[in-house]
Amino acid sequence: MTVTATEFKTNLGKYLDIISDEDVLITKNGKVIAQLSKPQLNKIAAIRSLIGIADNGSDVSLDDIRAERLKRQ
Repeated sequence: MTVTATEFKTNLGKYLDIISDEDVLITKNGKVIAQLSKPQLNKIAAIRSLIGIADNGSDVSLDDIRAERLKRQ
């Protein structure tokens, strides 16, 4: 769900309840400035962001993986 910053501030309690079911994207001037989600979803998103960075059996270091992940953000 996407809402404006003004709408979010006005109805904070409503959106805190919605977060248990879906992510809430907050926009300002038409651009997404924040995303709210349940804490356990952030772990899943982090794991998904790492999929495909390192091939099986490759000699990729943890620093290489971190650098690649940061480039994707």
